[in-house]
Parts: sequence; C-alpha cells; structure tokens
Amino acid sequence: MKNSKVLIWSIVVALGGFLFGFDTAVISGAEKAIQILWQLTAVEHGFTVSIALIGTVIGAMLGGIPADRLGRKQTLVWIAVLYLVSSLGSALVNDWYLFLIFRFLGGLGVGASSVAAPMYISEISPAKSRGKMVGLFQFNVVFGILIAYFSNYFMQDLGDNAWRWMLGVQAIPSIIFLFTVLSVPESPRWLIMKKGKIDEALQILKLIDKETSEETLADILTATKNIQNEPKARLFSAKYKSPVGLAITFAVFNQVSGINAIIYYSPRIFEMTGLGTKSAFLSSAGIGFVNFAFTLLAINFIDRFGRRTLMLIGSVGLIITLSMVARAFFIQDFTGVPIFLFVYIAFFAFSQGAVIWVFISEIFPNEVRANGQALGSFTHWFMAAVVAFSFPIIAEYLGGGITFSFFAFMMVLQLIFVWRIMPETKGTSLEHVDKTFIMH
Repeated sequence: MKNSKVLIWSIVVALGGFLFGFDTAVISGAEKAIQILWQLTAVEHGFTVSIALIGTVIGAMLGGIPADRLGRKQTLVWIAVLYLVSSLGSALVNDWYLFLIFRFLGGLGVGASSVAAPMYISEISPAKSRGKMVGLFQFNVVFGILIAYFSNYFMQDLGDNAWRWMLGVQAIPSIIFLFTVLSVPESPRWLIMKKGKIDEALQILKLIDKETSEETLADILTATKNIQNEPKARLFSAKYKSPVGLAITFAVFNQVSGINAIIYYSPRIFEMTGLGTKSAFLSSAGIGFVNFAFTLLAINFIDRFGRRTLMLIGSVGLIITLSMVARAFFIQDFTGVPIFLFVYIAFFAFSQGAVIWVFISEIFPNEVRANGQALGSFTHWFMAAVVAFSFPIIAEYLGGGITFSFFAFMMVLQLIFVWRIMPETKGTSLEHVDKTFIMH
C-alpha cells in the first residue's frame, strides 16, 4: 500500500478486532469448567455463555453516542480499558455473579469496538483501498478467534484453574491496544462534522493522501454544509430508509447463518459427532485457522471483485455445507461433519465474515454514520445473543438436523437478498456512496 501511515493506523485500531475475536471465542474453552464449578443449570449455563453477548448488544446500541460526542479515538481508548478490566476480573473472581459482571463489561467493549473501529478505519481510508483497510478489522477478529482456540488448547491441561488462565491471558493484548491506540490521530470527518476543526482535519487528510486531500476536504465540507441547511438528522426517517433497511437485513443474515453457535459451541458440537475432548478442542482450533486463512483471502479480493460477488459465492457455499451437516444429524452418520464445518467456515469467512463491517461502515452518510454503524452492530449482536442463548436448548430439544436445516434455509433467503437487493459499494468515496443510498 502506498500510504504506510494509514496502514499502521488501521492495524492499531484493528487490534480492537483482535480483542473482539479473542473475547468472543475464549469462552468456548472455559464454558464446561464454569458450568461444573458453579453447578449451573442449562438455562444458567446458556445465560453465562451469552452474558458477554448481552453486554455486546448494549455496547453496540450505545456505542455511537461516545463515538459522536467524544470522538472515534477517545472511544477506542475507553474500549481498551473495558477489555483490560474484563479479562483480569473474569480470571480472578470466585463468585458467579461477579463473573457475570466482568464478562458483561467485556461484552460492552466488543459491542462498542464493532461500532467505533470499522467506522474509524472507513473514515481514514482512501476509497480505492477502503475494503481492504476495514477488512483488517475482521481479519483481526478471526485472528483473535484463532489465537483463543489455540490458547485454550494449550492451556486445557493446567488443572482446575485452566479456565482462569484462558480468560486472563487477554490482559496482555488489552494493554498493547490501550497504549498503541493513543498514537493514532482523530478521524478528519469527525473533526469537521462535530468540531469544525478544518485545518487540523486537512493536515490528517494530507497524511492519508496528499494528492486527493483538498478534493476530499471539499466533499466533506459540501456534505457538512448541506446537512447544516437541513433539519437535525434523524436515522429513522424516510431519507435514510434504504441504508437502515440494508444494515438491519445484512446483520440479521450474518447471525442466522449459525456462525456464532458454531464458534461458541464448536468443542461441544464436535463431541456430539463422536470426537473425544482433546480432538474436539483441536478441531475447534482448525476452525479458527480456516476462518483466519479465508478472511485473509477475502480482504485481498474485496476491492477487486466487490462486496456482492463475495456474498453470492459465500451464500451458495453456506447453503450446501449447512444442508450436509443437517443431513448428517438426520441420518446419524457424522463421518464428514468436521470437513463440512471447515468448508462452511471457509465460505462464511470469504463472504459475510469479511463483508459485514466493510459494508455497514460504508452505506451511511457522515451525519448519521455513528448511529447507523451502531444500529447495524446492535442488530448483529442482538441476533448473536439470541442464537448463542437458544442454540444449546433448541439443539437438545429439536436435534441438530432441524437446527442446521433452519440455518440452511435462512441462507437461501440471504442468496435472494444479495442477488436482488444488495448494491455494490467498491471504489466509491464515502460522500458519493451517500448519494447512491439517500432518499430525497
């Protein structure tokens, strides 16, 4: 990439994604020990696994407020603090209720980072490489998931307190994120839109791309002037119904693919198919590796082929693999299930996984981007919480066949949505994307 500064800033902010992924997946290694330690019922156990997701839902819902008022950078600093407090607290407590509180705080950090980090990266990235730069966030999410799986695998033999080490090791990347995020500049779009600091914003735009800095500044100022001449922007108004509808639909489909059910409960799913505990943990690490590899592949194609192409390919792959897993549960022959799940993860990572945060960060105009990003993130994490809470209960009562059949059917609907409705956003400046979506 021509501008190394933008790449470095994006990598630093994307560390929030690493912590997001690690925090999300690390519970898969600790959940059984925690259930035994505090003798949790099925409902209490589901609540314990999903409490971080409940925090994530709230963090995503409210994350646009500090991102608008304090700025993108300051919000990211507070997110780093939440990650640090959560990791240390979760590892050290001896009380179930305190454990829930600290996992909830970590969830707040995950939710807020899914708002602030992709938004910040999209606002500092040149249009031609924006997909790849925002894709770094998702790349770090899956890298965090991968490291969590391997970390769990290597720590599982540390005795009765292995789960504490699994959760506590997250403090190390949290400290790194806290100190490195202090070095990045504020978003130039936020400086202009919220603070009127045009000169400071121009200096940052010159660091991003000197050749286009004046033109980009003019576009932002024009958009700002148009907003000032209109009534106060409200996200839920007819003007923004197109991006609002796209963000909600896209986020719902992301979760009804079953991705978080598989990530959170992968060791348990593999054990259901007849693998031993150690093999199940190792297979979970394999899922993390496939997720990582295909996300890396996707972020190298997303600006070349576009968002829609990746989504079309992924939707077809998800339908086939989920159907094969469902069939295996119906006929009780699990021979190929680990392979089907690996291929499923590959298709998900190449499509929904890589595209969601890029697409949602692009489709809202400057004046409502923070609230729009928060809406998309809130929808995503609300559905994630529902799926994570209900999966073990539904799988127990209805069986894996019906559960995975439902996920497959929802991916058929996603394919229709992408084919008939989803627009392409590659290579277009944020200000010009606005003009494509806004209803006048």
